[in-house]
Amino acid sequence: MGNPAQITLLASTFCAMLTMHFSVQLLSEHFFYWKKPKEQKAIIIIILMAPLYALHSFVGLLDFQGSNVFFTFLDSIKECYEALVIANFLGLLYSYLNISISKNIVPDEIKGREIHHSFPMTLFLPRTVRLNHQTLKLLKYWTWQFVVIRPVCSILMITLQLLGVYPSWVSWTFTIILNISVTLALYSLIVFYNVFAKELAPHKPLAKFLCIKGIVFFCFWQGVVLDILAALKIIRSHHIWLDVEHIEEALQNILVCVEMVLFSVFQKYAYSVEPYRDDGIPNKTREKKKE
Repeated sequence: MGNPAQITLLASTFCAMLTMHFSVQLLSEHFFYWKKPKEQKAIIIIILMAPLYALHSFVGLLDFQGSNVFFTFLDSIKECYEALVIANFLGLLYSYLNISISKNIVPDEIKGREIHHSFPMTLFLPRTVRLNHQTLKLLKYWTWQFVVIRPVCSILMITLQLLGVYPSWVSWTFTIILNISVTLALYSLIVFYNVFAKELAPHKPLAKFLCIKGIVFFCFWQGVVLDILAALKIIRSHHIWLDVEHIEEALQNILVCVEMVLFSVFQKYAYSVEPYRDDGIPNKTREKKKE
């Protein structure tokens, strides 16, 4: 029997490989039945979220005593990708409804619907507005602002840490800005879903959204719980060379490696290739039969 550290690393390696297996399997199915590129490009970006999180956590386990700048860089890559995933999810919903903001295409049957805003958005906007090209464009901007703000903040954070100028008030400022930004992005998705819940129902939008938000939700709240356990002295360090902070980080990475296996399996249901199958015959095979 190996020591606990070796067993943990082997188990995490196995989980990361399982996540990669399920994700690559689903990706290959979409490439095989490549029927609607606009939709499936967004789906591929979303599917890659689980293996990216798994690899991020696995690398963290291999080098859990790395520098703060290194981990900030890794976290920034993960969180910037999260922003890209949220934007692509909104684009996927637009595709399902045949909406094109850039081409000013909004189906007549959905124009004029009421959008009900809630607090605190009612401080800046009327409680009820009518859906049109401008309101849809606004929802898109609310989502895409996070795609811009997240990498800008990441670059600034890494630069300030490298320069050795990163006081706590700067860290809190970035945290507040990012929380407001991601909240606005998620709010726009929820508003969009509420307006088009009936039309989107056949596409399992809730399951698709849970795949995204579930990954982020588990990672965030696990971190909070681990911080509380450390503060209560339930998580302690019994090694001179390993402090509580690094133990917390290792536990978080182990849990994420395990959870990404579950999410990669759930993605096979939420982002199934079934809607793109055409009597079970992929495009290339069908073309050969026609010849």
